[in-house]
Amino acid sequence: MKELIVKKANTGSKSSWTEVGTALESSSWNNIDVVNWPEYNYRPWVQFRMVYSDTEFLLQYQVKEKYIRAVASRDNGEVWKDSCVEFFVMPADDGVYYNFEFNCAGVCLLAAGTGRSNRKPASMDTLGEIRRLPSLGKIAFQERKGDADWSMSLAIPYTCLFQHPGYSPEGKIVHANFYKCGDDLTEPHFLSWNPIKTEKPDFHRPEFFGKVKFE
Repeated sequence: MKELIVKKANTGSKSSWTEVGTALESSSWNNIDVVNWPEYNYRPWVQFRMVYSDTEFLLQYQVKEKYIRAVASRDNGEVWKDSCVEFFVMPADDGVYYNFEFNCAGVCLLAAGTGRSNRKPASMDTLGEIRRLPSLGKIAFQERKGDADWSMSLAIPYTCLFQHPGYSPEGKIVHANFYKCGDDLTEPHFLSWNPIKTEKPDFHRPEFFGKVKFE
């Protein structure tokens, strides 16, 4: 099991993107490079880094891949079919985890539950609290071929952990995984930070989450 130490940033609520970028520069990049299923062996270059504040998770992804697309144009759409980065986190010991999924245009899917089935989707008000800064802009587009570099900066308030009111990660050890996928791209792929030992692609496997310590 991989372990990640996340530092606390000295930023206020809804800090500017410049302040978020400065806070993230204090953290190290981590690779999302595990090919868990040999039949999907394409490995785009993907990294992430993370810090946290009193009110938000602050995340940044960098991606280089052969094909990109952002067809899903509304939150809680099928973003996993696009060029997509994801953060799954189980904040407590009750088995409930959240899947934060973002296509390269910043469109988000968020739900909570103890497994793949019977998940509760986030409300549009909750989704609207997530700040997103996609380098490619926020306009939907069909698949584009050719080497593409893109990044995604995210500020995710703890209020988005809507089944855990009043939550703060400070001083806690939680379980999480970080992903890159693109189910409907010309070269579909399913990369993870922590390895997943299943026969078929499945990110909804909390037993394979890594350990994240919030200092």
